[in-house]
Amino acid sequence: MERKDDFQERRKHLADLTDEQLKERFWELVEQVVDPITELAKKNTTPSIERSVLLRMGFSSVETMSLVEGALDRGLISHGVGHIVYRMAKDNNLEIRDAGLKLIDGELWDQAIAVFKGGDK
Repeated sequence: MERKDDFQERRKHLADLTDEQLKERFWELVEQVVDPITELAKKNTTPSIERSVLLRMGFSSVETMSLVEGALDRGLISHGVGHIVYRMAKDNNLEIRDAGLKLIDGELWDQAIAVFKGGDK
């Protein structure tokens, strides 16, 4: 079976464009493909992603599991667990690790709920 060569036909709408216009068209198409993915990434997270963020913040694997479970149990995971830890550290004048450890011990969750579910993001 021979493939029909229709390249000239398919490129007609691009034939009169300059290199600069082709480059602009390319990036417009890339944005159309990537924008929905970017939006999904901005609005959605997973426990795995949150554990990864926390690992990079210096928490151990066991600690990350506890923090993520705490956020899940309280309906806060969509705000980002790393963000929650950071915000609790900032609001309470604590080091990030100390704030995370307090959350693991069950402290600061009421404050986190008030901040993130109360609209004070």
